This record gives sequence, C-alpha cells and structure tokens, in this order.
Amino acid sequence: MRRVVGLDWGTRRIGVALSDPLGLTAQPLTVLERQAEAKDLEAVAALVAEHEAGSVVLGLPLSLRGERGPAAQAAARAAAQLQERLGLPVHLVDERFTTAQSERVLLAADVSRRKRRAVKDQMAAQLILQAYLDRQRPMTSDG
Repeated sequence: MRRVVGLDWGTRRIGVALSDPLGLTAQPLTVLERQAEAKDLEAVAALVAEHEAGSVVLGLPLSLRGERGPAAQAAARAAAQLQERLGLPVHLVDERFTTAQSERVLLAADVSRRKRRAVKDQMAAQLILQAYLDRQRPMTSDG
C-alpha cells in the first residue's frame, strides 16, 4: 500500500497529515498557508509527490444536519481539482467535529493558544485521515 495524504482544507490554512507506509496510522505533517488556488494545488501536489502518496483524503465540512453548505462545496471543488491535477483518487470524508476535537485534545494537553493555532489544522487533518484509514481496514474477529 502507498501512503495516503490527509487534508483539512480551510479558508486560511490547509492542514496536512500523512499515513505510515502500511496505511495504519496518520501523523501530522505540516500546515500550508492558503494562497491563490493554483498555488495551493501545486503545494499539495508537491507534498503528494515528495511522499509518493497513492491517494488523498480531504475533509468535507458538512453542516450538523449533514448538508453541504458553501464550505463543503468549496472542499468538493478542491477535491475535483486535486484529482484532475494529480491523477490519483481523492476521497471526501465527513469532518464535522475534527477541528473541535483537535482543539479539545490540545486544551487537555495544556498547549498554549499560540501553539494550538499552529498545530490545530494539521491535527484536524490527522483525525480526518485516521478516520479514513480505520474504515479501510477489514474487520477482524478474535473468536
């Protein structure tokens, strides 16, 4: 299995996470500051190539009711553009609670506000990617 890149596609930043070579765990990788759309796509493409990823997972920010608002539509557009640019599968994953969840983890770890802001997006990407990886694993029975 090739590595998978996970993305939390925000309006100001793109959180990036990367799977291990076996596709079992996700680790935070970096945060990209948003620029022009073409530059954002190029920066993600460079990371995908550098890490020889075989696919990308992008968080889909649905509303609490599961509906696609403007942010989800923007994420879906970005996914389509990435898939065209990379020629690789780009999977959309429900990310409704990942940013709040990453904020709670960082607060519990007593991380300062400044450091939380710096790592929250990549931690959200890690949570998005880990949820995807967990769903890809076949269910096993110990019995």
